Amino acid sequence: MLAALLAVAVAPLRADDKAIADALEKVFPGTKPESITPSEIPGLYEVVVGPTVFYMSGDGRYLIQGKMIDVEGHADVSEPKQAAARVAALAKIGESNMIVFAAKQPKYVVSIFTDIDCGYCRKLHSEIEQYLAEGITVRYLFFPRAGRDSDSYRKAVSVWCAKDRNAALTRAKRDEKVESKECDNPVDEHMSLGIAMGANGTPMIVTEGGEIIPGYVNAKQLAKMLAYEKSNRKPDAKDKRS
Repeated sequence: MLAALLAVAVAPLRADDKAIADALEKVFPGTKPESITPSEIPGLYEVVVGPTVFYMSGDGRYLIQGKMIDVEGHADVSEPKQAAARVAALAKIGESNMIVFAAKQPKYVVSIFTDIDCGYCRKLHSEIEQYLAEGITVRYLFFPRAGRDSDSYRKAVSVWCAKDRNAALTRAKRDEKVESKECDNPVDEHMSLGIAMGANGTPMIVTEGGEIIPGYVNAKQLAKMLAYEKSNRKPDAKDKRS
């Protein structure tokens, strides 16, 4: 999974950082850490690669994937950092590389990994006006579950290459004909990011705070969930929208 993550520029490294980066390169060629910082456990480093957070020993020999729990504080130490990494990864993609249905009076923004041929994705999009009415701006990224050699993938590319992407997406979601086209497109980048975020189904909703909501949620319920998240979100966890 890590080999599919986006490569990012790396700042000058300290001694431990270099050992970790070199070890990472050997195991996952082409993967570069976005940040390497000491974790809450002495001698263990927190490593961020795209939307993924994991831990490595200072010499780069040991790598741990999973949650770090503060037993005394009854807190998940990893998830807030994982959420922030997801937000940053989405910001790197940028709204210009998404299909955006913007609310007239926006209160929230969600990024949704969608498959044109997925039943619940179609149900969600058939109710898009309800989401917009709740003040939820929807940013779509493509995640054709059948992979690159599939009709769903080719439909995603055709939608992106259409003159009016929003209208083309709506037609495709209704199972209406969309003219087959090819052009430079971000579909592969969307898919790689979805895989890195652990997508195993669609729709997969990612909130402004980087939380993942799997599956279909109706507009009113989603608005309540987003309002709760917003009221409990720390200032430094806000979405860095582009």
